[in-house]
Amino acid sequence: MPYESGMTAENKRKYHLVIGSQYFLYFGVLGIFLPFFNLYCYHLGFSGFRIGILSAVRSVALVLFPLVWGALADRLNARRPIYILCCVCSALIWMLYLFTVDFWPMLAITIFYGIFFSPIISFLEAFTMDVLGKEKKSYGRIRVWGSVSFVVVVLVLGKVIDLYSVEMIVVLILAGSLMLSVIATQVPGIQTAKKKRLSRGAKSLLDRHVFVFLFCAFLMLVSHGAYYGFFSIHLENLGFGSTFIGLAWALATVSEILVMLRSDQIFNRFSIKAVLIFSFMVAALRWFILFFVQSAAAILLAQALHAVTYGTFHIASILYIDRLAPDKAKTMGQAVNNATSYGLGLMVGFFINGYLYEIIGSFALFMISSLIALGAGLIFWGFSLVDRNRLGN
Repeated sequence: MPYESGMTAENKRKYHLVIGSQYFLYFGVLGIFLPFFNLYCYHLGFSGFRIGILSAVRSVALVLFPLVWGALADRLNARRPIYILCCVCSALIWMLYLFTVDFWPMLAITIFYGIFFSPIISFLEAFTMDVLGKEKKSYGRIRVWGSVSFVVVVLVLGKVIDLYSVEMIVVLILAGSLMLSVIATQVPGIQTAKKKRLSRGAKSLLDRHVFVFLFCAFLMLVSHGAYYGFFSIHLENLGFGSTFIGLAWALATVSEILVMLRSDQIFNRFSIKAVLIFSFMVAALRWFILFFVQSAAAILLAQALHAVTYGTFHIASILYIDRLAPDKAKTMGQAVNNATSYGLGLMVGFFINGYLYEIIGSFALFMISSLIALGAGLIFWGFSLVDRNRLGN
């Protein structure tokens, strides 16, 4: 049954606060991890290829384990306990990074960490959709707390790292993960009809609209591989310090926040498909700018486009999959979306960019990314036109 049907206004406010705090802590951890973990590995002396392997292994986990945990949660109607389990175990496994700086032990830790950390966001998105009920277009107003946390963390941490050392990020991520685990115990328990056969929910996600979108989303995140894997290293090689690196990441997230706050107005005015097509094209422009320029002002301009390449694209993706997935496969739908895009897409992007970085350098990586994003946008646009014409006939 719809979650909101039996929810009082007081409980609704409480659950909005709990879900918002989970986004705040989750993306606070990512605000430490994404800009600085690969830089930390770079300072440990790891090659670009080894950094790419670590990044790709995390993405393999994002492909496989959200699907496994999501299927289990939907089948057993156990989303909340599995979510808590994943939060707690991922925090405890992260603690092992404190005891080694060698590649092979870190690779093993990364694998086991990914098993439990990777499904957290898809579970959180599913919780959010249930809590919002008929107000799904207001998703950005809850999700924005994750963006606020991210921007605060990268701004402060960039300056702190310049003053001290990048090694401190391991302890900070552990602290954030432990807080996430504690508050995870307060997430609402969602009651849905228990499925007797998992295959029915899975089959509903084989629709051609889902397939085409997921393929294009996969390409979109492949194009982000250079950014998430090597942007901070790219800036450091251009002569920028950690303060500017933090500022660049923060500006991207500030622009994202503005979109999150206006998400309901955006999606009331424009269709989800139109927003997706626009996001693909702006991504192509953004990566081309990073290929072409070296000045601080131009780099920050490209970062402002994160409002579209991540902000509107991410919200549109969540809404599009939620619209296509049936009620009994909501968790699986978001898990498949995250696995295909942020999992498989980034995995391929990290592998390719990790290999090519040693050969062609970071500038050329962004040119390749631009072409990939452009291709994704043209495919999705073309499919939308053909589909509209077919329905019109």
